[in-house]
Amino acid sequence: MNTADRNAPHATSDLGRRVAARRAQLGLSREDVADRAGSTPGFIAYVEERVPIPGIEFLVRLANALETTVQDLTGSTADRAPGGGRAGYRPRMEEIDEDECWELLDDHGVGRIAVEGRDGLMVIPVNYQVVDGQIVFMTAADSSLARTAASGAEVAFEEDHLDEAFSQGWSVLLVGPVRTLSDETAVRRIKDAVHSGPWAGDGRDTVVALSPRRVTGRRIRVPGAPGGP
Repeated sequence: MNTADRNAPHATSDLGRRVAARRAQLGLSREDVADRAGSTPGFIAYVEERVPIPGIEFLVRLANALETTVQDLTGSTADRAPGGGRAGYRPRMEEIDEDECWELLDDHGVGRIAVEGRDGLMVIPVNYQVVDGQIVFMTAADSSLARTAASGAEVAFEEDHLDEAFSQGWSVLLVGPVRTLSDETAVRRIKDAVHSGPWAGDGRDTVVALSPRRVTGRRIRVPGAPGGP
């Protein structure tokens, strides 16, 4: 990140915040985005900081530069369930090998975990961290996940990504036992490695680790789409 990016004022609009956040997520500078969008770094800064209302033509170019959609940048899909678009033209399903599954998970993110709760099977969203070939969660001591970990039962954990604009994406599934970590040195090391605290808030200090015995993934590709065949 260059000095101008570091010293820039905070974004003052929802669009500006989304543009800045997506740019940071991709590891791009304003110069990079400007080059991709056929614009200038100064105008990208203006979009992020000065509450502009760019024309639709520029928004399309900006969305393409940030590998997203106009709908996502403007927030029109923020409260909608993903996957509402039509299927792509002649889609193809592919298996993803285990090494690539771990690459897709990266080192942290938000996924879903299926556990047995008081009222039966339940699926809950969770922040996760990848540490030493395990998926690590921070949870409350009295949560369903913590109770499941105390018994050493198996769970299923899933993470996915959808490209709404081109109706393609991937899904990774991990299955295996979970356990509560109690060794203070191990717990401290994992807490130090955590990228961010649980989105659900404080009071989630119990560390639970999933040691997967099965890691599988699938990808839907659409011919002609970015990243497709």
